[in-house]
Amino acid sequence: MAIKEPNMKYSLGPLLYFWPKTDVEDFYQQAKETDTDIIYLGETVCSKRREMKPAHWFDIAKDISSTGKQVVLSTMALLEAPSEVNIMKKYIDNGDFIIEANDVSAIQLAHEQKVPFVVGAAVNCYNAQTLNLFLKKGMTRWCMPVELSKEWLQNVIIECEKLGIRDKFETEVFSYGYLPLAYSARCFTARAEDKAKDDCETCCIKYPTGITVNSQEDQKIFTLNGIQTQSGYCYNLVNDLKSMQNLVDVVRLSPLSIDTLSKVNDFKLNEQSTTRHPLVGGHHCNGYWHSVAGLNIE
Repeated sequence: MAIKEPNMKYSLGPLLYFWPKTDVEDFYQQAKETDTDIIYLGETVCSKRREMKPAHWFDIAKDISSTGKQVVLSTMALLEAPSEVNIMKKYIDNGDFIIEANDVSAIQLAHEQKVPFVVGAAVNCYNAQTLNLFLKKGMTRWCMPVELSKEWLQNVIIECEKLGIRDKFETEVFSYGYLPLAYSARCFTARAEDKAKDDCETCCIKYPTGITVNSQEDQKIFTLNGIQTQSGYCYNLVNDLKSMQNLVDVVRLSPLSIDTLSKVNDFKLNEQSTTRHPLVGGHHCNGYWHSVAGLNIE
């Protein structure tokens, strides 16, 4: 029996970790062969991760776009220096691709340059009124903040319908990977190695999926990724796809390794299946989507 085509699009979010340049290039060479509809590219966490320059990201973007996939260039979530603003301007002025704005300043600059943009999950956007404001500035898609639930999204959609903007943008949900929960001016990875942030030697390159932080009860509570604090468990909504129908347009998977690419097919197949994937306690979570503690499995 033929498998029904999925109703939702699937995206690969930006790479959140610091990988060697050759590993990044190998990953995206394989990513362009997947059934992913959208691929986000760019450094969003730390400007000191300089193995990949903007020009390298632009070259990968052009290569991937030749396959028919949509490419989005993602900007930094926490800007701390004029040099970082200049890099953001380069992304916005690329001339070929839309951007993902992970800071309100990127939204304003994109609006001024008339560049369409995705509002990333790092932007505090929690209601229809804010979405309407961003829509007027050029938003084409909204990635819901990771701590929000299905119920919250349903309420936002209802309010968007009242404002007459429900069909004017796409809704995206972070559905796989370690959740980016917070950003700080401090670098937690450098601190874990007793290094100063200004002299970190980009030690995060030694941790391709971050550093796990356990509680005294040996529970994985966080993952440290430079200035970014992530969830300790891998968020996984593979069994929740049916509840996304008519709510979510794009399902986002965050790259953890080459194995993440095979997860795209798992998600697409499970969208129309009644089979549940076993999620291992202590490794996965999906609580936020169900309006309970984020580290829970429902």
